[in-house]
Amino acid sequence: MSLISEASGWIRPGGFPGGGVARGLAERDDTMKRVLALLSVAAGLIGLFNLTAAAADSRPIKIGAIFAQTGPAAALGAPEAKTAQMLVDRINAEGGVLGRKIALVLKDSGGSPEKAVSFVRQLIEEEQVLAILGPSTSGETMLIKPICEENRMILVSCAAAETIVKPLARYVFKTPQKDSQAVIWIYRTMKDAGITKIAVLSGNDGFGSAGKKQLEDLAVEHGITILANEVYDKQATDLTDVLTKVKGTPGVQAVVNWSIVPAQSIVAKNMKQIGLNVPLYQSHGFGNRKYAEQAGVAAEGILFPGSRLLVVDELPESHPQKAILARYKKDYESQFKEDASAFGGYAYDALAIVVEGIRRAGSTDREKVRDAIEGLTGFAAITGVFNFSATDHTGLDLDAFEMLTVKDGKFTIYRK
Repeated sequence: MSLISEASGWIRPGGFPGGGVARGLAERDDTMKRVLALLSVAAGLIGLFNLTAAAADSRPIKIGAIFAQTGPAAALGAPEAKTAQMLVDRINAEGGVLGRKIALVLKDSGGSPEKAVSFVRQLIEEEQVLAILGPSTSGETMLIKPICEENRMILVSCAAAETIVKPLARYVFKTPQKDSQAVIWIYRTMKDAGITKIAVLSGNDGFGSAGKKQLEDLAVEHGITILANEVYDKQATDLTDVLTKVKGTPGVQAVVNWSIVPAQSIVAKNMKQIGLNVPLYQSHGFGNRKYAEQAGVAAEGILFPGSRLLVVDELPESHPQKAILARYKKDYESQFKEDASAFGGYAYDALAIVVEGIRRAGSTDREKVRDAIEGLTGFAAITGVFNFSATDHTGLDLDAFEMLTVKDGKFTIYRK
């Protein structure tokens, strides 16, 4: 007979087994005490379970980030780190997401792929983050991409190379526009200007290699002939020898440089110094006004496909990105006393996309958040309006670019 049935039974005529009514009543009282004690323990366990669950629900949501805050790529990573922390602070001040704060676990790779690999393992194995933002460069991203995929870790890269999402990886997304889209903008602008014969320069890093391939692959389709194709060391401080070779190549009508710092400014200055007087086109990696400042007067007239953040004041009020761009620019420049750049915008978008994925999933279950990100459409952010899908983990089309130029040391929309 169970304790419950013992306790709830009526005293039967004839008393209890083994004795009289008094003994039966005593035994029943003892049974009831044991039942109440068990119920009390059970209630305590349930309460403890509820408290534990509540405590778990109130813990911060950990999101990792790997940015090149120092080193040669600091012009990319420093504004990314500042932006990510600024946005986390704002989200937390507004109540967090799903009622929980966000904890940003930030790592400085210095632009080193080896450090990025070490940090991604720390974030996955030790910190157990929900998702990872970054890294800043394509070379770093390509090394950690398989690690994230193997560990089913959401990665939203802030690097531009198209190979980050092509071939597609289930857990890997990126926020900068595609290399191929930047090349199409450059080639179409050249066509309008009657330019068909060019020289291509590229740095020997992941970003430079990826851009070089797209420039080569799309040239014939757009009626472009590449007469010179030079690769240089990504840390070179003088490119006079390379540009002298280009100057000696008959028929070159324009130069396309595909790199990150410091070469972007050096190419412009060296072209001016040797009298290579043809238009200079840069990649979308030129989207930081510091680069134009470093090139000085040699930057005048440079053309490149860029983020609308750089020309937000020129956008009509009806533009779907206008409000978010204006707020980000104001907040960033007020807090950090420096110009907002496209790179900071990539980090803003990466964090905003993960947070929106959490909101739409209504959960911090990684699979549900991943699915929500992949299903995200019409999401207006800094770099563009994102429309992800099962076959597109960049989510941006050609319209995410504006063709920009440098005029009087400032970026402005290029007019034909």
